[in-house]
Amino acid sequence: MSLILFAFVVRVRDGLPLSASTDFEHNRELQERKQQLRTISKALPCFPDRGSIKGQELNIYFVCSEGVSYMTVCHCSLPVAKAFCFLEDLRWEFTACFNSTVVALAARPYPFLEFDGTIQKLKQQYNQSGGPALEVTLAEVQEDLRIKPPQVINLEEVDLTNGIANGHIDQGPGSGQNVRLEPVTAPGILSLVLNIMCASLNIIRGVHLIEYTFQDDYDGIWNVVAFLLAFICCVFQCHLYLFHSSRKKPKCFTLLSIIFLCNLYLFGLRNAWQLIFHISVASLSTFLILTRKLQDRSGDCGV
Repeated sequence: MSLILFAFVVRVRDGLPLSASTDFEHNRELQERKQQLRTISKALPCFPDRGSIKGQELNIYFVCSEGVSYMTVCHCSLPVAKAFCFLEDLRWEFTACFNSTVVALAARPYPFLEFDGTIQKLKQQYNQSGGPALEVTLAEVQEDLRIKPPQVINLEEVDLTNGIANGHIDQGPGSGQNVRLEPVTAPGILSLVLNIMCASLNIIRGVHLIEYTFQDDYDGIWNVVAFLLAFICCVFQCHLYLFHSSRKKPKCFTLLSIIFLCNLYLFGLRNAWQLIFHISVASLSTFLILTRKLQDRSGDCGV
């Protein structure tokens, strides 16, 4: 079983792919990890010089040095120190072949495809012997990782909005990559329709109560506030489903909690079935918002 499955070299400033290993394996998780590599490569200036992303069976590791990032997808059984040994060996080999001026002047994707042969040799060395191939020693890397451990990155915190990487950096013109949300599904359309219906009911009841509240019963103003708050939350749920946003998960649960509390407060003005309907619609919307993933329309970074 291969422990190192894929390697990727990119330019940090704009995520331009410089070289990649030939792809011999095509399991589903590997393709997902490669898509994540493309996502990360567009936001490298926002990340530390060294990081990792944990998966079910495959992990991503990367290091950045002198404007170039070296990235790899490895099996989870490979020790972290050996994965970073591989990346250090990869860095040594790449810098020996290509100087910083050549890298800076590169204008098209994969200008150094011939480096794939070197990557394959390194992969074979590690997959067969499991050890470093050049000057880098395992003990040195282990000590370096102990002093400065790699940052574990959570991709849910990476903010991507229709081709803009994580809200941190603008997508470079001509980079050829578009990151979009997956297409709206039938359940998604249903949740939008139901949310609009709930929002309409809330605003109609709220506006209707305003007239009587300010004429006769000032104590009922909190009922008006509850209806209007629920209306605003329904609108924001529709927005979160249609457009990607940073910190999506806490926003979703905050909106769901407010809708739940508002409807509990309105118990009496609404019967139990009405409360169940409104809370169920909000829960369905929350689930669909959290499960709608990003879609990368770019070509595969494998060669």
